[in-house]
Amino acid sequence: MRFITAALLALIALVHVEVWFGKGGVPRVMDLRAQLSLQKTNNDAAHARNAQLVAEVRDLKEGLEMVEEKARFDLGMVRPDEILVQISEPTR
Repeated sequence: MRFITAALLALIALVHVEVWFGKGGVPRVMDLRAQLSLQKTNNDAAHARNAQLVAEVRDLKEGLEMVEEKARFDLGMVRPDEILVQISEPTR
């Protein structure tokens, strides 16, 4: 009877060692959950950026207003019949 008890205790100890320190143990699962959470956050940010880019591409395909706005603000371009006036604050 003592042999069976000792064998069962040894098996329980082996299972606990595998649960806590094995390949699929608790620390590994917690680490994977943290990585999954971080990846979901990154994916959400990428989805938002992709939606923004899709809207921008749609605007560029449908009208010239977006092209004109980009040219004005990003490249500093003006129309041929416009005069560019820049007002700067005086340095003290």
